[in-house]
Amino acid sequence: MLVSEFDYHLPEDRIAQRPLEDRAASRMLVVHRDGQRWEDRRFRDLPSFLGPGDCLALNDSRVFPARLFGHRTGVRSLPIGKNNPKRREYLSGRVEVFLTRPITGDRLTWEALVRPGRKMRTGERVRFSEDLEAEIVARGEYGERTLRFYPEGDIYPRLERLGHVPLPPYIHRPDEAADRERYQTVFARASGSVAAPTAGLHFTPETLDACRAAGAGLAYLTLHVGLGTFQPVHTEVVERHHLHAECFEISEDAAARLRQARRIVAVGTTSVRALESAGLQAAHGETGIFIYPGYQFRAVGAMLTNFHLPKSSLLMLVCAFAGKDLTLAAYGHAVEAGYRFYSYGDCMLVL
Repeated sequence: MLVSEFDYHLPEDRIAQRPLEDRAASRMLVVHRDGQRWEDRRFRDLPSFLGPGDCLALNDSRVFPARLFGHRTGVRSLPIGKNNPKRREYLSGRVEVFLTRPITGDRLTWEALVRPGRKMRTGERVRFSEDLEAEIVARGEYGERTLRFYPEGDIYPRLERLGHVPLPPYIHRPDEAADRERYQTVFARASGSVAAPTAGLHFTPETLDACRAAGAGLAYLTLHVGLGTFQPVHTEVVERHHLHAECFEISEDAAARLRQARRIVAVGTTSVRALESAGLQAAHGETGIFIYPGYQFRAVGAMLTNFHLPKSSLLMLVCAFAGKDLTLAAYGHAVEAGYRFYSYGDCMLVL
């Protein structure tokens, strides 16, 4: 399959720049796979589509302030001629670092995206504050870098103090104080994501109670959102794309609840990937599962998800579950009907 088959036109004004004042006020496009049809509803209607034996699988990963701004520091020697001495260059300039995941147990070495990436070489340092610096220790593809931090003590309090909410690039504004709460689900618990599991953003304690009152159970799992979720597809052929691994965990208690369910309703593509990786068993580890049309689902019976970018791995996952033609037709309707797209936008329930 070609990546271009998963394209669609989206006007810029359909991309939500801010969340609604009321989380649960979002619109919800309900897509019926059996009838090959859809209907326009509200997210508050979700409990009416649930019943005894259903179980909502919710990703409780918490977003941490993963975007840092600092300055280059140090001196670099540059050759200026074959027989000439080297010239010393004093490094300066603003640097943006977007942390994607820790790769050592002490959480001081991280994979990251760095801007401006081309200028930043291995061995260079970035200073974020008087008590926090990082050295670039390796380079990767597509602007990725490996950074080693040099704080004294735990790095997370410094990230909470210095970091910014990692709003996605299609939100064309700086992060605000309100984003620390709104770019987070009400059931977020385990810190580790660099982007919100956005389908969960619509829930309030009241809607969770309404789902329980309808007879549905709740099972919480964890998948820390990283590059595997939001990295663009760089290949022309779908099957040649490989996702970065992301950490996930499903407890024995959650797995038992899921196994007892008549139907599992996955809240978000991250929950889908964790469930399909673990096969309803307790699990702890990493997954790089890439789901696209042709995949045979083992666990998920229904899915709540936001609207995703054209030609993205997330859209391919939804197409695998609902069918490519039905999904893209439903997306076309959502565009025409004025639905709000992406992280702070509306949602789709696929039955």
